[in-house]
Amino acid sequence: MDEEYDVIVLGTGLTECILSGIMSVNGKKVLHMDRNPYYGGESSSITPLEEVYKRFSLPDSPPESMGRGRDWNVDLIPKFLMANGQLVKMLLYTEVTRYLDFKVVEGSFVYKGGKIYKVPSTETEALASNLMGMFEKRRFRKFLVFVANFDENDPKTFEGVDPKTTTMRDVYKKFDLGQDVIDFTGHALALYRTDELSAIYGGTYMLNKPVEEIVMEGGHVIGVKSEGEVARCKQLICDPSYIPDRVRKAGQVIRVICVLSHPIKNTNDANSCQIIIPQNQVNRNSGKNHWHCQKLSRKINNKDGLSVKCS
Repeated sequence: MDEEYDVIVLGTGLTECILSGIMSVNGKKVLHMDRNPYYGGESSSITPLEEVYKRFSLPDSPPESMGRGRDWNVDLIPKFLMANGQLVKMLLYTEVTRYLDFKVVEGSFVYKGGKIYKVPSTETEALASNLMGMFEKRRFRKFLVFVANFDENDPKTFEGVDPKTTTMRDVYKKFDLGQDVIDFTGHALALYRTDELSAIYGGTYMLNKPVEEIVMEGGHVIGVKSEGEVARCKQLICDPSYIPDRVRKAGQVIRVICVLSHPIKNTNDANSCQIIIPQNQVNRNSGKNHWHCQKLSRKINNKDGLSVKCS
């Protein structure tokens, strides 16, 4: 560790891993460290289940009815990628896909009026959806066709919509879409979801490596001290938790992991899905809830049989 690097990256979250990969692909000498014993840090996937109980300082061990701990893999923060999103392009650019496994989410659902509905993502699903009335379905279908054909580099696809000056509210108005449709479109469809390394390009990785000090000289970062050694660098990239005195808390996100003894109703018994709860459906003034649900394939000892974990 006692040497000089172009870049030192602290933390193995999504952002840090992608930046580390980009730096390595472009020929930089990278040292990537995380003080946690597992890849992903605060956003990692933890297995076995006993480790989850330790992570949250639960007083008891998992009950026998939950089966073998190694059958569980709990995402602290699920990460979503859209097939045509910028993060996918970055993953392909860094070739991270060569050793990352991806789980395809079987469906996206939205909460409305006390029920769960499948979010329509195609013309056919839009026409069959129970989220809208008959006439709204046809208007929404036209909207989906417009979005699918839209190319910001081809004015012929604009249909009178200037992407530089037209607000999304005006686009919804153009297709005469009601507030309910606007809500679930904005919350459930207009998303870029995301996931992640640089070791294949020569980056050096160190997990469970304590960071004792970020070494400064003349007001500039020159390295990182760990276990008595100093790794020098020209540039430092880090998770904000490594520099708490240099960041300002601007908000708070509440994350909850629920273990259910039954599948989620109206999700077609999907093995994994995303459920969006728009704020106006639960009388909240801000924010929205996203549930990522993944059903375990094994049985547990209860009436309904299958278990679902959500976060």
